[in-house]
Amino acid sequence: MQLNIAVVPGDGIGPEVTNQAIAVLRAVAQKFGHTLKHTTKNIGGAALVASGDPLPPDTLDACLSADAVLLGAVGGPAFDSYPRLKRPEAGLLRLRQELGAYANLRPAVCYAALETSSPLRADVVHGTNIMIVRELLGGLYFGQPRSLDGEPGARVAINTMRYSESEVERIARVAFDLAGKRRKKILSVDKSNVLECSRLWREVVTGVAAEYPNISLAHQYIDSAAMLLVMKPTEFDVVLTENMFGDILSDQAGGVCGSLGLLASASIGGKVGLYEPVHGSAPDIAGKGIANPLGAILSIGMMLRHSFHLEHEAESIETAVGTVLSQGCRTKDLARSGESALSTSEMGARVVSVLNAH
Repeated sequence: MQLNIAVVPGDGIGPEVTNQAIAVLRAVAQKFGHTLKHTTKNIGGAALVASGDPLPPDTLDACLSADAVLLGAVGGPAFDSYPRLKRPEAGLLRLRQELGAYANLRPAVCYAALETSSPLRADVVHGTNIMIVRELLGGLYFGQPRSLDGEPGARVAINTMRYSESEVERIARVAFDLAGKRRKKILSVDKSNVLECSRLWREVVTGVAAEYPNISLAHQYIDSAAMLLVMKPTEFDVVLTENMFGDILSDQAGGVCGSLGLLASASIGGKVGLYEPVHGSAPDIAGKGIANPLGAILSIGMMLRHSFHLEHEAESIETAVGTVLSQGCRTKDLARSGESALSTSEMGARVVSVLNAH
């Protein structure tokens, strides 16, 4: 198979971690007899500096022409004063819209070798394996009207949370289909005691559940779900929720598992899937060679699974990551006091080495 990939490294540590992810993908392609073709383009702050547009037309064209897109990260303090539509994040939101990627999958797995890296007790996090299914194109991030108006001291800001029945139904079906391949449990997270959007969400999800009698569905308010995620993470399987709640819960799940640097994501549902680590641009460590590339590498695994339907290849990456962690390999974010830490490139090379050896 030819793997036609668009790579948009973006800002901060994005270029560092995507370089390692592509090295792993190259090793997988060679190992399994695939041909890799990838094109690199600017997005976010890097694109703003180069062209004044956080999503230049040539970047969008390359992404729409690819079979899958690998993103590093966007944003940084240098762009905080830019107008909203010129900020790096605006380029990412627009890319998601253009790709039609409405379903964001964010797995959070606590590896046995990293149980002591979690801020929670090892017996609490042991066996944690969660799939957060986040709706990606609705809610407060995209709803209209939105504004920030008025004179200093008397300004008023407006954001609108909006969902249609069809938007809730399509993301619910993604979650139920995934749950059927896992432990057959879904927790739908909302705030239906306060928000009309959440009341609609709960009604539609309950309606979809009737078509999946083998899947157990429960509902939870977002505040209660956040507490339970810390207290009893192993009770979670598939978590279905809207855009902002999913954004928050997935980062919290990363903390439970020991580091955001481990978290991968897949944004699917449209013609072209978008794959990116959850950790963000981390400008404070950019260029130091200490970023954890495993989130980006595991995102490549999700790409192989969801865009190319190459399950064996995806599993080989996930197994290699588990192996290097079990061997004691750690980047700075994972290393405990007294443990040595690998650089970004060294960790990527270890994953490639394990892939080539098996």
